[in-house]
Amino acid sequence: MPKLGPADVPEVKLDSAAATVGVSMSREMRRGLFEKPGMVVYAIVELTSKSYTGHAEGEDKDPQVKVRVTGCEVARSEEDAKSLIEARAAMYRGRQIDGTFDEVGKGPIHPGNHLDEMTATKPTEADLKEFKRRREQQRRDEYAR
Repeated sequence: MPKLGPADVPEVKLDSAAATVGVSMSREMRRGLFEKPGMVVYAIVELTSKSYTGHAEGEDKDPQVKVRVTGCEVARSEEDAKSLIEARAAMYRGRQIDGTFDEVGKGPIHPGNHLDEMTATKPTEADLKEFKRRREQQRRDEYAR
């Protein structure tokens, strides 16, 4: 792993493997993005660094890291979109206060408990497991007939 000096700030590039973004969108969202230029979709995205370049001893290239979208969930309702917009605005305010527009900052900036309130109405892991169990049982029951 290359060592960066205190003044080095790598450029971040998004690699071309962004399939997880499309998979998390509904058919209507994908069509809307195509048919209505300027349409906005809000998402929670997980980025993972995949490669780095330009920081070998004596090399005259600026450091660069490529990241890949490795997880993505798109807001499927106006309520979810508004929650993500509010969380983004809260984090932006935190960067303004910390003076970290060009860097990550001191650590996680918590947008309050708005997301906790929003996710309280969403299914839990237990709900998902129960749904899958019922669906599998229904499939078995239909096959047995």
